Amino acid sequence: MVSSPYKVVLSPCIGVCELDAQGLCAGCLRTGHEIAGWSTMDDAERLRLMTQVLPAREAARTRTQ
Repeated sequence: MVSSPYKVVLSPCIGVCELDAQGLCAGCLRTGHEIAGWSTMDDAERLRLMTQVLPAREAARTRTQ
């Protein structure tokens, strides 16, 4: 078995693609800019978005509901 130092960071898209008034996708909470740039982001940028940015947005959304 060959081991690779690279890990694939999959898109958080769940197919609910609609931007709200704040410019966040209703499904994945990414901005339009983040969605458009996903394919050009490196793994570190994707991982930061998935582990830091999106969870913080989800927590903020939960607090305001």
